[in-house]
Amino acid sequence: MGKTTLDPEDWGAFRSSAHKMLDDALDKMESARDGRVWNPLPEKMKAALQSEIPKQGLGIDELRQKLADLLPYGVGNTHPRFFGWVHGAGNPGGILAEMTAAAMNANLGGRDHGAIYVEKQVVEWCRQMMGFPAGASGLIVSGTSMATIIALKVARDQRFNFTCRQEGLSGRRLVGYASSQSHSCLGRAFDLLGLGAAALRRIECDHNFRMDTAELEETITRDRARGLVPFVIVGTAGSVNVGAIDDLQTINMIAEREDLWLHVDGAFGATAVLSKDLKGRLAGLEQADSLAFDFHKWLHVNYDAGCILVRSGESHLRSFSGRPEYLAGEGQGLAAGSPWPVDFGPELSRGFRALKVWAHLLEHGVEKLGRAINENCVQAAYLAEKITASSLFELAAPVTLNIVCFRYVSESVNDQDELNRSIVINLQNKGIAAPSTTILRGKLAIRVNITNHRTECGDLDLFFEETAKIAVELERAASSNGV
Repeated sequence: MGKTTLDPEDWGAFRSSAHKMLDDALDKMESARDGRVWNPLPEKMKAALQSEIPKQGLGIDELRQKLADLLPYGVGNTHPRFFGWVHGAGNPGGILAEMTAAAMNANLGGRDHGAIYVEKQVVEWCRQMMGFPAGASGLIVSGTSMATIIALKVARDQRFNFTCRQEGLSGRRLVGYASSQSHSCLGRAFDLLGLGAAALRRIECDHNFRMDTAELEETITRDRARGLVPFVIVGTAGSVNVGAIDDLQTINMIAEREDLWLHVDGAFGATAVLSKDLKGRLAGLEQADSLAFDFHKWLHVNYDAGCILVRSGESHLRSFSGRPEYLAGEGQGLAAGSPWPVDFGPELSRGFRALKVWAHLLEHGVEKLGRAINENCVQAAYLAEKITASSLFELAAPVTLNIVCFRYVSESVNDQDELNRSIVINLQNKGIAAPSTTILRGKLAIRVNITNHRTECGDLDLFFEETAKIAVELERAASSNGV
């Protein structure tokens, strides 16, 4: 019996099958605008994916076929009429970067090797992109959810001069502030940091869905009077519901006056700084103490890839540094290069996410990416004009960036929320388009988010026409049934 190895017995056959798989993947990307937006996974395939753990392996050709069979059954976000939630569209060049990363199999927790320098370069580019000062630090993470946890930990630790890393909070009750339109990952971060989700104060918004800064100041004053310890304000740069951008300059002034950390959740909206036409709307972003944003949304890097930037690299390092003896750094050799990424975040085992970001920025450049972002906002305004001009629909919120929320208005159907929900489900099930829904001012709205470099105005025309057609059909059916 020979030695066990996981390498192919026949490299030639493996290479041939791998080339076929690459062609399958590229065919998928090249035909991204064809066919249905979303294909439900067939029941037969669902059943096959509930099998027992394999005891014996497959041949490489059979494995390749199983992988290829999955390609049509993604969420649909590569298609130009995927308008749901906030999903980036990906890019073909990302396949090359993922192949390279897989071949290197690098662990970016630390040590002195090429992958670390790629990540450092990406973080430096991000610092420049977002206008953060020299001395700022950063890390490439899975997404804004992880970036938020890191940022709020630094904010919490800095509030108590980092003593809470060893001593805990010692009964001190911290509170933070964000708008009622802020992302749910903030409450989860408060929970994970031991502060409790209720310690996050949700501040009401104005008619443009921006944080009410007067209420923010009043809430901070009340909390201090109750003996609570305010420590952070979270500004939102592009809310998930409507794309609203908080008044970051005013919020920064309040944070400075109250001696609070300012974190900005810029998951998708922060990257609008790359657009010359949109950058001014994000004034104050560069003043934040920390910023979280994603590459896999409006920059179209393949999932997953996000970033955390911290203005004070020293505070960031103090919040996470401290390695055991078996991870001690050296001045030279493979263990050189301190500080390591593990000194800036919770993960020691880290994949080479930075490579696909680096490759994407090198391939396209930030000017082209900025133009793509700007085009999506122009498209959103185009759709909003069609809705405003129609007697069938009404806008449910102002259009700030790339998100359009609207409702079909019916005088004959009582449950208009259910009617609008049914419109969205019909669009998805028919494979025409994939918008999502949200609740705004107590009413359900159809939500169209355009973060796709493949979307054209013709896609919006088709979406609008089919939405109107489905809406009228559903209204007629509901009226005949007396709903």
